[in-house]
Amino acid sequence: MGTEVPFYRLGNGNAAAAGRSPLAASWRWTPAFAVPGPSPQQLGVVIMAESQAESSSLPGTPKHNLHFRNEVQQSRSILLELLIYLIFLIILCILTFGTVNPHMYYLNKLMSSVFLDTSVPGEERTSFKSICSIPDFWKFMKGPLLEGLYWDSWYSNSQLYNSKNSSRIYSENILLGVPRVRQLKVRNNTCKVYSSLQFLMRECYAKYTSKNEDMSDFGLQVETEWKYSTPTVNAPWHWGFVGVYRNGGYIFTLSKSKSETKDKFINLQKNDWITRGTRVVFIDFTLYNANVNLFCIIRLVAEFPATGGILTSWQIYSVKFLKYVSNYDYFIAVCEIAFFIFFIIFIIQEGIKMIKFKFAYFKSIGNWLELLLLVLYFFTIFFNLYSKIQISLILEQLLKHTEQYSDFYLLTYWLIFYNNILAITVFFAWIKIFKFISFNNTMSQLSSTLSCCIKDIVGFTIMFFIILLAYAKLGFLLFGSQVDDFSTLRNSIFTQFRIILGDFNFAAIQQASPILGPIYFITFILFIFLVLLNMFLAIIIFTYSEVQDDYSIGRRSSFKLCKPIKKICNNILEKLKLKKPQEGEDDKSKKNKDLAEEARKKGFDENEIQSAEQMKKWKERLEKKYYSAEIQDDYQPVTQQEFKDLFLYTVELEKELHYISLKLNRMMRKISALSY
Repeated sequence: MGTEVPFYRLGNGNAAAAGRSPLAASWRWTPAFAVPGPSPQQLGVVIMAESQAESSSLPGTPKHNLHFRNEVQQSRSILLELLIYLIFLIILCILTFGTVNPHMYYLNKLMSSVFLDTSVPGEERTSFKSICSIPDFWKFMKGPLLEGLYWDSWYSNSQLYNSKNSSRIYSENILLGVPRVRQLKVRNNTCKVYSSLQFLMRECYAKYTSKNEDMSDFGLQVETEWKYSTPTVNAPWHWGFVGVYRNGGYIFTLSKSKSETKDKFINLQKNDWITRGTRVVFIDFTLYNANVNLFCIIRLVAEFPATGGILTSWQIYSVKFLKYVSNYDYFIAVCEIAFFIFFIIFIIQEGIKMIKFKFAYFKSIGNWLELLLLVLYFFTIFFNLYSKIQISLILEQLLKHTEQYSDFYLLTYWLIFYNNILAITVFFAWIKIFKFISFNNTMSQLSSTLSCCIKDIVGFTIMFFIILLAYAKLGFLLFGSQVDDFSTLRNSIFTQFRIILGDFNFAAIQQASPILGPIYFITFILFIFLVLLNMFLAIIIFTYSEVQDDYSIGRRSSFKLCKPIKKICNNILEKLKLKKPQEGEDDKSKKNKDLAEEARKKGFDENEIQSAEQMKKWKERLEKKYYSAEIQDDYQPVTQQEFKDLFLYTVELEKELHYISLKLNRMMRKISALSY
């Protein structure tokens, strides 16, 4: 009996039975059985028997040249599709950046410093951010607000402009129309006082709702600020800290004269315009800066909760209503037209795919992403047209009435909504680039890892959020009345994520509950941070290692963009003489001749040299055919002669492995002998 030589069969193997990823389904050599080392006659019998058994299931020789041409054409078509999409993505980004510019941030910051941070000298609690009582509110109205709204002279007390009774904040931002102040109230007895305590307090003012709103006239009942104004239908509601407020209420507008406005504030404070039923006061005004062509819409909100005190908030938006003014604006208009053309083309492409694949079209996640993008493109175009129409219809009327309040809030609302839709569109448009990541094996492995472990991630996510919500409820009930981070269930949920990222206030938790606080924190860190997050990393790492093993077997991407791109780059570098030309066939043959001459000089026999050259050519031919990157089929058909060559090639590889193993063993024995 000779030494055992493993025999190999060309096939796919059952990857699913082995519990491996589907990527392991690429063709490879799998051991079938082991036979004793055969004699030449036995070897011929085995080869003929196996080749006849396989010949019925293996077709004729494939047309590799045609297959390679198809691969090249597919790569070029995908490369062309990628380039077209990159052009579209550049146009979309230009549209996005055309709606925003750095001046918006600086203008918002400037208005914030004027109306939010400024206080009366010597009184810290008179800035808008720090007011907490009704007297502080009136000090702000007669101090920082009044001084911020009315600018009528330069720092040297010289006249800034000739226009009468107008204001320019910081000399560059003109006040459009006049500011408006309005409040919403609730009725008395909208809540019920406990019977045993009614001798202490009979009045009861609940929190604001549309049902509890007071619509009756009060106070002097002579001006609009004492009479209720019905809300408009299309005006958006305002979402505050402790309520959602609609339009309308008790409204008055300020004068263009600073002295008249101050007298107005004194009169309102004297006659108790703010009462116990007041729940919110809005201060609205609009500025325009011609230097940067931006409108600044400002809303200051002071909420009067049922608990007492004041909660302040604000909204400062810098928007661009007047478009198509500069040459860059007209370039943006051209990009908008190109975006619409691309939108029509994408609709036609997806429609053709739906007709071709029918219900199979909806089985691909990539196709669902395409449909989502088409919906976002549609809403982007729709809201863009709607905002332009509304601005053209309303803006001219608002600018005509300079003595009245110009309500730009509705226009701003729709423009901000359009910008949000555009931002989401850009996000998913960039995500679509992952469709073309197969030109790189590393990126393809990442996407394959996510697709293979998606079920495990979904199961983990469900378990993670169950525990997270349980801790959020626990934190809200334990610390909600004392710690701001847990004051609402929503804040409690976000606080859990902040703790995971290391942003937490342990001292506040411990102070709220000296015993349960540390227990809550320690168990949360143990379960969420040390257990669940490590489980998530284990899922990703284990799947990634499996995918790497699958790719090492020989599976490659469904298409290759790397080779055409690399070839184009090499040609450019060679023409620019920045890279040496690649080695051709003549260079290879010359190199082989040099190796043969060197072997002759070292005393090798001529037959050995010719045999080595033939063996090298034989191996190169087999590797080129069966290990080529252009071959993507799972099963490679072979003829009987090719089967013999592959078998002999397997034997040669086994001999080389045996020789290397013996050499390694000798080296290890020498090393072990030296150590003694």
